[in-house]
Amino acid sequence: MRRKHRYQLGNAKKELKNVHTFRCDITNPQETTALYSQVSRMFPELNILINSAGIDLQDEADLYDLTHEINTNLNGTIRMSTLFLPLLKKQKRASMLNITSALAFVPLANAPVYCATKAALHSYTDSLRIQLKNTNVKIFELAPQGTQTPSLDAFEKSEQIGMSIMNIPKLVKITIKKMEHGILEIKPGQSSALKKISRLSPRFALNMLNKSA
Repeated sequence: MRRKHRYQLGNAKKELKNVHTFRCDITNPQETTALYSQVSRMFPELNILINSAGIDLQDEADLYDLTHEINTNLNGTIRMSTLFLPLLKKQKRASMLNITSALAFVPLANAPVYCATKAALHSYTDSLRIQLKNTNVKIFELAPQGTQTPSLDAFEKSEQIGMSIMNIPKLVKITIKKMEHGILEIKPGQSSALKKISRLSPRFALNMLNKSA
């Protein structure tokens, strides 16, 4: 995890027994390689990887920041997946969970780079799942609807109209249940409906999501 203080990893370590926390900038190949070396050494039986990186810099004009968003949301996840897959393959049963977004199916115009990275990650996850279909590693995708996290603050109030906001405990409960039942593409709440509409009428879905733009 890169932003240790924002996500209060120190507090989590105090409250939860046997939790280990590590700081890593997943846009930095040297840091991710070092993280893998440390984690694989400490936990040789690790059997799950959750890729949850996601930042939205829609209000930033700086070119470095825009590419940094791609490096975090997409490249960082691909890098972590590539590093940890050999370890996962050594286990009798293993899983990877890539967290994308409902916006991977229909983009929001005011967050073009964020949506593009999540769409690319959705495609990457589909391909990875096919590549690993004859292995012991199951590839899951979680595409949440609007969720009560700090990232939600990046969207204007007008963009949140009609959006059903799900709290994190409910999202986690749904995700675990779906994974236990072997459902590989998890689309909680409005996310499922949005994907269906996008398949039936892509232009309608796009206009519907961006009606306030």
